[in-house]
Amino acid sequence: MFEHKAPGDKRTNLFGGVGTVEVWNLMGAAQMPPFHAALACTLSPGGNVGKHVQQEAAEIVICLSGRGEARVNDKPCALRPFDVVHLPLGATLAIANLSPTEELHYLIVKAGS
Repeated sequence: MFEHKAPGDKRTNLFGGVGTVEVWNLMGAAQMPPFHAALACTLSPGGNVGKHVQQEAAEIVICLSGRGEARVNDKPCALRPFDVVHLPLGATLAIANLSPTEELHYLIVKAGS
């Protein structure tokens, strides 16, 4: 889904999860306050990103394609195309790709004061 000139940064078993997440930094080194990061992510079929705490900035996760689930403070939130999940600073997040055959594509946008 993401067509880039260069491959993304592949991260395996992220935060104790399973599978591979490929991540592209869409902002590069640009400064765009109040935004800290804009990341395009592809999670492998059946993969998951382990539970972790949002320590630096609040963020939103925007699903582009696929079928997944985000858990915010252990509360399940659907990740279907165009779903948006909000994560306040200090919240915990885990993401799972519920499809055994298709990738989960999503964006992460981090912002703070």
